[in-house]
Amino acid sequence: MCKLPGAISRLAVGLVFAFLPAPIIIVVLSSFSPTGYLTFPPQGFSLRWYSEFLSSGAWLYALGVSALLAIIVALFTTLLSLMAGLATTRLRIKGQAAFGLLMLSPLLFPHAAIAVALLGVASFADAVGTYGAIFLAHAVLCMPFAYRPLLTSMRKLDLAMEEAAMMLGARPWQVFSMVTLPMLRPGIVTALLFSFIISFDEVTVTVFLLGPKVTTLPTQIFSHIQESASPVIAAISAFLVLLTLGIVALLNKLVGLELFIETER
Repeated sequence: MCKLPGAISRLAVGLVFAFLPAPIIIVVLSSFSPTGYLTFPPQGFSLRWYSEFLSSGAWLYALGVSALLAIIVALFTTLLSLMAGLATTRLRIKGQAAFGLLMLSPLLFPHAAIAVALLGVASFADAVGTYGAIFLAHAVLCMPFAYRPLLTSMRKLDLAMEEAAMMLGARPWQVFSMVTLPMLRPGIVTALLFSFIISFDEVTVTVFLLGPKVTTLPTQIFSHIQESASPVIAAISAFLVLLTLGIVALLNKLVGLELFIETER
């Protein structure tokens, strides 16, 4: 009788872990449906909707825009976070705690609230409906995901390695490029990949800043869903799930996921 609560707890945990991936599994299976509407379980097997996605100029253009934008945002936020992390860990300045909170503050506010604030800024600068405004929005949202792993890596740096390099005659730029940056590689890779994923998948804030000739893949999916329930959306979603899993697997292989979730000491 005493073992019953433990068995119930394990069953509950198992049901939760089985429920979480259920929507993704349903979407992936629905993408292989041969019918012209979403149905589950699928009434057959067909790659028709994957073919439509990969042969559509509009969908591929939106995919290219999202990928290019995500790459630029990832590079920008990682570089900015690198400089911010170096200033935080190497310089004794007042308000370091407040600065760290500022860098992580996008995590504290709902995306809708951030979108309204950025829409006001973009309207003041007459930049609504431009890729510049979307870039700014994505950079703000991605900053915490680039700053945190880099800061964690910097707090782990062995400064004796840098001191040894300087004692051997290395110039400051040589120490930074040949000693510091290689030791920061796990944090840099984590920042780049996480920023890319967040930017590539972002839709909530982007919807507020779109224009007639400006779109991204997630926002085009959102617009298409409002008009029809074509299984091509399931095919694109399955493609994005596979892309995200591939990036996360690459991240885990290169540096390990524990770097991003590890608590500071």
